[in-house]
Amino acid sequence: MSALLSGAILISLFFFSLAMVLTVIRLFKGPSAQDRVLALDYLYIVAMLIMLVLGIRYASDTYFEAALLIALFGFVGSFALAKFLLRGEVIE
Repeated sequence: MSALLSGAILISLFFFSLAMVLTVIRLFKGPSAQDRVLALDYLYIVAMLIMLVLGIRYASDTYFEAALLIALFGFVGSFALAKFLLRGEVIE
């Protein structure tokens, strides 16, 4: 791996970690439930991006599969939370 790619990976991991910390702050501080749901959405997106960058760093397919699972479960969770906020129930 080249030095440029290694440096870019470290910088991107730093900024993704910073974004995750700020998102967790928004998740706990958010003034409304909608803000908290959006923060939770962004949290799983950032986690997925971190897994993808780690997959590039370590050249392992396992990280890419984990990122796919995070995306799948994050979408289902977001859908369930949005439905709960709109109707007050998840299962009809």
